[in-house]
Amino acid sequence: MGNSVRKGKVVIANESQVKSLHLNKAATRDPDLRKPEIRPYKVGDKEESEWGKNNGKSSVETKIQQYISSSEVVIFSKTMCENCSKVKDHFDELDIPYFAVELDLLNNGQSLEKELYIYTMETALPNVFVKEKLIEDYTDIVQLSKDGLFQKLLESKDDKPRENTYEYDLIVIGGGSGGLAASKEAAKYGKKVLVLDYVTPSPLGTTWGLGGTCVNVGCIPKKLMHQAALLGQALKDSIKYGWQIEDNVQHNWDIMTESIQNYIGSLNWNYRVSLMENKVKYENGYGEFVEPHKIKSTNKKGKVKFYTAERFLIATGERPRYLGIPGDKEYCITSDDLFSLPYCPGKTLVIGASYVALECAGFLAGLGLDVTVMVRSILLRGFDQQLAEKIGEHMEEHGVKFLKHFVPTKIEQIEAGTPGKLKVTSQSTDGTKITEEYNTVLLAIGRDACTRTIGLHIPGVKINEKTGKIPVNDEEQTNVPHIYAIGDVLEGKLELTPVAIQAGRFLARRLYGNSTVKCDYINVPTTVFTPLEYGACGLSEENAILKYGEENIEVYHSYFWPLEWTVPARDNNKCYAKVICNIKDNEKVVGFHVLAPNAGEITQGFAAAIKCGLTKEQMDSTIGIHPVCAEIFTTLSVTKRSGGSIMQAGC
Repeated sequence: MGNSVRKGKVVIANESQVKSLHLNKAATRDPDLRKPEIRPYKVGDKEESEWGKNNGKSSVETKIQQYISSSEVVIFSKTMCENCSKVKDHFDELDIPYFAVELDLLNNGQSLEKELYIYTMETALPNVFVKEKLIEDYTDIVQLSKDGLFQKLLESKDDKPRENTYEYDLIVIGGGSGGLAASKEAAKYGKKVLVLDYVTPSPLGTTWGLGGTCVNVGCIPKKLMHQAALLGQALKDSIKYGWQIEDNVQHNWDIMTESIQNYIGSLNWNYRVSLMENKVKYENGYGEFVEPHKIKSTNKKGKVKFYTAERFLIATGERPRYLGIPGDKEYCITSDDLFSLPYCPGKTLVIGASYVALECAGFLAGLGLDVTVMVRSILLRGFDQQLAEKIGEHMEEHGVKFLKHFVPTKIEQIEAGTPGKLKVTSQSTDGTKITEEYNTVLLAIGRDACTRTIGLHIPGVKINEKTGKIPVNDEEQTNVPHIYAIGDVLEGKLELTPVAIQAGRFLARRLYGNSTVKCDYINVPTTVFTPLEYGACGLSEENAILKYGEENIEVYHSYFWPLEWTVPARDNNKCYAKVICNIKDNEKVVGFHVLAPNAGEITQGFAAAIKCGLTKEQMDSTIGIHPVCAEIFTTLSVTKRSGGSIMQAGC
């Protein structure tokens, strides 16, 4: 089999040639031609490339790896392929030596082509590798050469790869709020950063754009739908304020979801623009470790790319948990699906007692829907239970039905549609079975960390086998020194978006900006956006008792009535304020809790004061703003220990 050789070009004529130290001499007959620089592949060589590692691989796969590692520029080609000829001509014009593997001239060319597709997921030739890195298509090759990047890739003349040289300083797996914050902060210090983000569709096929749970299927759409429900209540209140409202006012689900999704779409776009402006590379690919410093990225079409980095950050977040009963994934929705649901859910069963469950149940009921919440045990586990009970009571008084101490055992579809009809079979803790029909079943029973399918076992990152959570030290470092984690995947940390954002920023500053500041996971404020909002900061009453002892805490509390609610004469003595103080530490505030409209706005300010060491005396000496809900905290005087009345007759 003869060779067809032009300047700078080598054509494989025999598969064994790739192993030869004299490949150039064997393939190039004209001694005056420029010799291509070739790094022969040696089986078993300690310096072999990543592509060249052939333990446990097929002979065809090994040959592919041998070809790729045989020269700095390798072209998998066919002699009659027009684009292949264009690429080779282009390299000839640039006087770039290359090693061409003409598949149609090789006896095992078809087998090699099939194996090559598995490596590259490229359906068309040529496949070009520069220093073992796959370059995309002909257009990309031309653009790279125009930008002078081929020359940069080929600048190093060392035959052996340098140790500790990586394509990126930091690869972030997960494009949520925390991952994006960390990536942009690292880029500010001139670091080369790649963000990989991929949303696996929900069982019903729902997916979304860049930004993570909070932006797409969490905080943002949740708060906006909560606002829609509050506006419904405001319409009712407005009558007493003199507004003449038509009796047939209706809510339109389609208009609401379209408006919300349009806004979310703008946020997705802004995130992408922000990454570009900060010179952070973004790829819509599923990240998965294949080596300690190497990751595989797979896009929605199945195309695979490989990247290396000095450090990695796991910020993959969580996804909703399913029940594991017949019909759950087939017929139920979760918060992943609700906010873009293309139809009004109708009569809805919400299964769960988490904040997600109660928030969703609250705004659905506020939109005028028939809503039932199925609760296995207690509401809002982990929150102050007195406040949780008050939230449940308020929701029940406003039309939400609670089915307590029941769990579902089977979901069946009895009528298809949008919505259709579902039959839910449930069983109580005493064995009683019931069935009921609903249009929609929403699961909100918890979330699972997205850590089990990203290859963490390859670098040896330890996870909690039961929960999938990642243990880290106080600098968000895993047991593998070059791999870090932030956000909802962390074991024992708060699952809140602002926490992930701060942890990500502070981590990047420590890694690249000589900072020593660590994320403070203590006294983090939060709000549950139920119809009557619940703001909290610090310890619940139960946890304060466990930490300090009941005899060492003082609990000041009171009901109050927002002025805005007095004219429509609703919900007197439903808003509630509670402050927990450590008696032995000058009555320092260790827990802050409020049920009120705009509870989050109230809590945010007090959180700063608590971080500064707020005491009860300082609260008492602060003059309140009248008439607002937050002023109640400047006048709290009744303690639980005293048993005094906390009922209010007016605002």
